[in-house]
Amino acid sequence: MTQNKAMTQAVTGNSRQPLLIRHLGRQPYQRVWDQMREFTDARSPDQTDELWLVEHDPVFTQGLAGKPEHVLNPGSIPIVQTDRGGQVTYHGPGQLVAYPLLDIDRRGLGVRCLVDRLEQAVIDLLTDRGIEGQRQDGAPGVYINGAKVASIGLKVRRGRTFHGLSMNVCMDLSPFSFINPCGFVDLEVTQLADHLKVGQNKSPSMIDAENWLCTSICQCLDYDAKKVKSFNRLAPELALP
Repeated sequence: MTQNKAMTQAVTGNSRQPLLIRHLGRQPYQRVWDQMREFTDARSPDQTDELWLVEHDPVFTQGLAGKPEHVLNPGSIPIVQTDRGGQVTYHGPGQLVAYPLLDIDRRGLGVRCLVDRLEQAVIDLLTDRGIEGQRQDGAPGVYINGAKVASIGLKVRRGRTFHGLSMNVCMDLSPFSFINPCGFVDLEVTQLADHLKVGQNKSPSMIDAENWLCTSICQCLDYDAKKVKSFNRLAPELALP
């Protein structure tokens, strides 16, 4: 049995809502952002919610309220001004980005509730591996001993969400020193691989991380992983149906 099929079975429940999960591999940020907006604008009232999982090429993204002074020294890494909430953050290889494309009006979820459940999904993922994750007042995301391991920035348009959650898995963290992450001076960042215990995989694959996070998100948001569709990591286009 493949890992994706095992993950699908692990979160299946008759009372849960369907969810389509798309594994997009490594993609440029702009391409996926464009596709998210197109999907959100075109989706029908009864269309199944989706969760997109992706690694991005190195990029700094600014939220709507992003202040340029929080970008200290970007070097050759491009900066993209986005329409999500929050300040500047970094995306790059070894970081798992999860985009929940949800109709929260249909689900009866408020934005604050969705943020709480996404945070809880990461906290539960960490707990399952013997790691204590925490929230911090006024600073959305998940922290380990005060260092940020996951960030959240959402956009809601006509009751439908895009953008989402990033979790540092096993990556080069140095680009975070080129910015004030999420607008906080001297905020420390960390990654999952640095906190796994003896005997655990100290270099988890992105497939492992995707399966862990999918399972946790589906449980926290009462979804059934109805279908998993993987895309070739080298494909020049997403080719979404």
